[in-house]
Amino acid sequence: MDVANKSVSEFVLLGLSSSWELRLFFFMVFSLFYVATMLGNSLTVITVIADSHLHSPTYFLLTNLSIIDMSLASFATPKMITDYLTGHKTISFDGCITQIFFLHLFTGTEIILLMATSLDRYVAICKPLRYASVISPGVCVALVVPSWGVGVMHSMSQVIFALTLPFCGPNGVDSFFCDLPVVFQLACVDTYVLGLFMISTSGIIALSCFILLFNSYVIILVTIKHHSKGSSKALSTCTAHFVVVFMFFGPCIFICMWPLNSFLIDKILSVLYTIFTPILNPTIYTLRNQEVKAAMSKLRNRLLNLNKTTPLLYF
Repeated sequence: MDVANKSVSEFVLLGLSSSWELRLFFFMVFSLFYVATMLGNSLTVITVIADSHLHSPTYFLLTNLSIIDMSLASFATPKMITDYLTGHKTISFDGCITQIFFLHLFTGTEIILLMATSLDRYVAICKPLRYASVISPGVCVALVVPSWGVGVMHSMSQVIFALTLPFCGPNGVDSFFCDLPVVFQLACVDTYVLGLFMISTSGIIALSCFILLFNSYVIILVTIKHHSKGSSKALSTCTAHFVVVFMFFGPCIFICMWPLNSFLIDKILSVLYTIFTPILNPTIYTLRNQEVKAAMSKLRNRLLNLNKTTPLLYF
């Protein structure tokens, strides 16, 4: 990407700590989380595809959510893990812009998918008799496709904004990946106006979506409270869902609404929504679900029986 006012050809990712002991600790922890995230979400996707009983709108949405989680966990974490081993901390200007693009693509898409999942639960619990007519396969496709469209448009706006910034001074990014709130502080312009732009776009949009989700879950929980049958299980499930929503939106809103400050807590919050939250989604949304666990058990038995019946070839 050739930008006339760009003099910085690469950035230095300062990471979470300069301590060798802490870097080794982060390497082991993040490697474990990344592998668990990929395995958990992959297992969810394979199970839903393999079992025809799970071919329903709810699991269609959850499958797309798992794909987004794997993508969100992969845009920066593998490089961070590799950098801890090699000691390589630099990233090219184009690589930094690419990380910004994919970060906002996946987070923007996940925001809409979480809202679609909330709508699915709202109709299932509050309007159960109308569920089949309201949440049809066509409606699910109509929810998923625009979610990717919104993600693309949001990420493109961030990238275009980043490409217009002049970088001529320090190139140390105080994080383990490139994100606009930390990168734009390195621009050779007044960052106050840029901060207002960040708040007026990403911050307010994320906050508005969170308020809508919060209201929908309040309505769901109130509805559950007035139904004694199965209310305990439904209350536990919806509460767990809201925890995931809060842990995803909370860091995003904080980082976007206060972009002019650099705190250690910003790095911790970045870890939450890029590394920790993606592993929570399969655990809370699917692996606690009895239907999914039964389908996984059937899939495992099918694979075991296939191995037993497959003849051995001798050469």
